[in-house]
Amino acid sequence: MATASTAKKNTSIKRVAILFAGGPAPGANAVISTAAVSFLRNGIEVYGILHGYSSLAEYTPEKPLEVDRDYINITHKTLKRTRSSQGILIGTARTNPGKKISNPAHLDDPELSAPMRRVYDGLCSLGVDALISIGGDDTLKTANKFKMFQDRLPAGSKKIPVVHLPKTIDNDYMGIDFTFGYFTAVETLASEIRNLLADAEASKAYFLAETMGRSAGWLSYGAAIAGEASLVISVEDIIGSYRTTETITNPKTGETETREIMDVDRVVNRIVKTMMARDEERKEFGVIVMAEGLAELLPAKYLEGIPRDDHGHISISQVNLGRMFSKLVSDAYKKASGKSRKITGLQLGYESRCAKPHAFDVMLGSQLGVGSYRALVEEGLNGVMVSVVGQLELHYVPFEKLVDPETLVTVVRYIQPGSDFHRLARFLETYVNE
Repeated sequence: MATASTAKKNTSIKRVAILFAGGPAPGANAVISTAAVSFLRNGIEVYGILHGYSSLAEYTPEKPLEVDRDYINITHKTLKRTRSSQGILIGTARTNPGKKISNPAHLDDPELSAPMRRVYDGLCSLGVDALISIGGDDTLKTANKFKMFQDRLPAGSKKIPVVHLPKTIDNDYMGIDFTFGYFTAVETLASEIRNLLADAEASKAYFLAETMGRSAGWLSYGAAIAGEASLVISVEDIIGSYRTTETITNPKTGETETREIMDVDRVVNRIVKTMMARDEERKEFGVIVMAEGLAELLPAKYLEGIPRDDHGHISISQVNLGRMFSKLVSDAYKKASGKSRKITGLQLGYESRCAKPHAFDVMLGSQLGVGSYRALVEEGLNGVMVSVVGQLELHYVPFEKLVDPETLVTVVRYIQPGSDFHRLARFLETYVNE
């Protein structure tokens, strides 16, 4: 069928690299394969960079990048029936070459920007003419820094345009309504919650399920709604009387600082109120969903010895929020009701990151993949995030609208308290008169 004019605006792109970084997400291969096919059909070579920025950030002329170790040559044969497949064709990693760059001036410091220089030199060594970055907000920040690094190169230097495709099962991205993999992850977790509910009802018990969602509650809320959980709590709910402050001493500088934290007792009591309300309804069981991002709001005493990653995030998996709160809630429930109730804390999330993608995530991911070709070749763009609105209509959002120009950080999209989505979750959970 004939389509609208697709006359190329950028004919200088002969070879493109695709890179995936950060945590996995269902639909990843839909993005990668459709992006690759779009270029291959138009005579442009496609290299898949293996495992994020790992090899590029370590590149030196003395240690050249090797095919099948550091990158692969993606062909039509490589992509046979991959669009709906699980996993990530080119792997992933959390290596962050922009770790030491926290403001634009750092890009002018050869030492701080050295990893970014190695990424640039590595891509140049492969003869790459454009880069497709697929990842979360941290990967978006890296893509923006890579563009800014090139903006500072001497006149006449090779420039590698970069476009970014938004990925996160957390769905906390500005500039796009839903990210690929979100709905598959929600359904996977909701299925787990429904299984737990059947178990809980059979034994008159509770499960306290910690779900992924570091910064915002989209995943935990979606899973709770679809899984029919009894209560969901995320970072957006730690407001008003549920929020307090503490003063701590920085062990490196010796200076004191005040940070906002959750009032753990208040949160525990809110869960207990839900349980007691269910007791009155003769529902002596349930599943409570808590977003993992709540761990970032814990008082310091709960975070002693917890390491942080290249992006400064605490290792949430080592906090085990579900297990921690199950003990606190169990004790508080017994004190309030005079009865004992088995409460089991567990973590949900990893099983959702590479689940077989649902049709919507395949369609959304595919459109984003095609959008990378249209942005780079048909539109001749650089430094944009590919997005969709409405019925998968493509549009392109400049990096500067998504990243703070001074701090080079992105803005998280939270669930707005009082919004219709937030109210839906509150309406469907066990009613507590507060």
